Amino acid sequence: MILEPLLPPAPAPAVLAELTALYASHPEFHTLSGDFPDPHAIRPGQVAAALSQEWEHPGTEILLARSFGRLIGIAVTLAHHPDPADPDPWIGLLMVDASLQGQGHGRRLAALVEDRFRATGRTAVRLAVLADNAKALAFWTALGYQVVDHREDLRHRRPCAVLRKELTPA
Repeated sequence: MILEPLLPPAPAPAVLAELTALYASHPEFHTLSGDFPDPHAIRPGQVAAALSQEWEHPGTEILLARSFGRLIGIAVTLAHHPDPADPDPWIGLLMVDASLQGQGHGRRLAALVEDRFRATGRTAVRLAVLADNAKALAFWTALGYQVVDHREDLRHRRPCAVLRKELTPA
């Protein structure tokens, strides 16, 4: 698996089509998140708008995960949380094509993201899981993340569990 940064302002049409298929593979997550009006009919323009919203935050990096040339996942990271009291970088989104789940791609993608943070001297990472997303909570806790707080997300005020993981040197 390789990570390829996606740069603003907008992905090329072929990449946007790949990303739309990736997002569309997760209607259950998008039903929980409420990020798209119809989670069963996600359109390229909606995905482009979602990516543009991510890039509005300073320090955001959007990473495409590819294996054998195929887009298999995406990770959105924040170098700094908007709350200045929070010193850790964040994983804002980590998504693997639903048809490929259970094959270790998510674990590898998370490990590559953690390695990127380690390489810049970061010692921990945080993320938030929607309160109703038991599957995601089980995934992250299996990777060693621990719940450190419960609060609402900044964009939609949805209840979330905040998880943190110490990044031990490789």
